[in-house]
Amino acid sequence: MTTSKSHARLIGFAAFMITLVSAQSAAADEVASLATGGYAAGLRSKEMMNIIDTDGDGMISRAEWDAYQEKVFKALDTHKRGRLNVAIFASRTEMRMGSALATGGYADGLRSAELAHKIDADGDGWISHEEWMSYQGRIFDLMNTSITHRGQLGAAEMFATGGADRPLNNEADR
Repeated sequence: MTTSKSHARLIGFAAFMITLVSAQSAAADEVASLATGGYAAGLRSKEMMNIIDTDGDGMISRAEWDAYQEKVFKALDTHKRGRLNVAIFASRTEMRMGSALATGGYADGLRSAELAHKIDADGDGWISHEEWMSYQGRIFDLMNTSITHRGQLGAAEMFATGGADRPLNNEADR
């Protein structure tokens, strides 16, 4: 009977570990496929950093990021419905943005049907304000790699260098 209990515990532990590894793998896949190349390239520029960094301290705080994303959503939501139609999102994005709100590269990066479908989390054909902010929050979290200034994006994070002070993982990083 003791052997049966040991086997049952071992099987239960193995099932738990398989579930845990599968969940972590799924989360990693979501992060890896979160943004399209055009969007990421358009976002990661000195000009965009200057637009989002409203206090001019060379860092983008989460509050500045969220305030900027609010402005972008409002600019795109010309009908004031609180949602954006996925089918026309890509075709009208650049026209609605304006040069004061975004660089041409960023606006061009948003003009992607693929990106619109990624942001439309529930797949209903509409990007709600909540879906927009959630998606943009995940982008911020993905870029937020610094261990010395968590919650803020500096140049190293903004320009995709992986964070100036990220921990070194192996000898090749040194």
